[in-house]
Amino acid sequence: MATEIDYEALPPNAGFAVNMLAGALAGITEHAVMFPVDSIKTRMQVFATSPVAVYSGVGNAFTRISSTEGMRALWRGVSSVVLGAGPAHAVHFGTLEAVKELAGGNEAGNQWFATSLAGASATIASDALMNPFDVVKQRMQIHKSEFRSVFTCARTVFQNEGLSAFYVSYPTTLAISIPFNAIQFTVYEQVKRFMNPSHQYSPSTHIVSGAVAGAVAAAVTTPLDVAKTILQTRGTSEDADIRNVRGMADAFRVIWRRDGLKGFGRGLTPRVLTIMPSTALCWLSYEFFKAAIRTN
Repeated sequence: MATEIDYEALPPNAGFAVNMLAGALAGITEHAVMFPVDSIKTRMQVFATSPVAVYSGVGNAFTRISSTEGMRALWRGVSSVVLGAGPAHAVHFGTLEAVKELAGGNEAGNQWFATSLAGASATIASDALMNPFDVVKQRMQIHKSEFRSVFTCARTVFQNEGLSAFYVSYPTTLAISIPFNAIQFTVYEQVKRFMNPSHQYSPSTHIVSGAVAGAVAAAVTTPLDVAKTILQTRGTSEDADIRNVRGMADAFRVIWRRDGLKGFGRGLTPRVLTIMPSTALCWLSYEFFKAAIRTN
């Protein structure tokens, strides 16, 4: 009788490549599907000077943007995500599995430290690659953005603000992403183990585990995400205080001064709405592509 193969067990000659390819495909799928909601989140987090760019909620933002600017405005900047998400997620998942294996995360039992370490390590590597693409994306998402081309936007930002504009938010991005991914990966693994102790391929398990993990991580890290958006869009602001923001501490001061405690929750609903299904889809896609690639 043939031995049953655990779909999560990597063949020794294909592990890293399989995980990188699966991660790249999962990342592109995840970001492209949920991009319009992400655009709404960016708009809600920006401290707009024009009343027409102030939205009371996700439904209000969707209706007003689509009616005044057209549905295409909600997809502006998606090409930047597609260009960056594939390589960034390939690096993320490749690093994730490599560190997880080295730290003993694939061993039996509750290996929470190894899985958290793997999530944090993967983030440092992938965010270094993705951060410039994210800056371009948000510059294209904001109200009345002058940019319609990723390359035009990147060239203009570089010429006017220098290379530092693409990385001014990197420390804040890491301050978000390291706890986000550590929380996400740990919650995902725990929920997946609880729902699927036999480790069989189970799409419903990956969807539910990914959604729960994404929602928890998104809610906890929203205040930092508001600060990141301010840093990444400061060059387009007409507000002198925002244009002079130099780091996360400056951004926090602006948020507190302008909007108080509630300012740190700007965009919470669309952020959770974006990340819950996108994380569920990402993990579902990742597990599917990993299993499919391995069987070919």
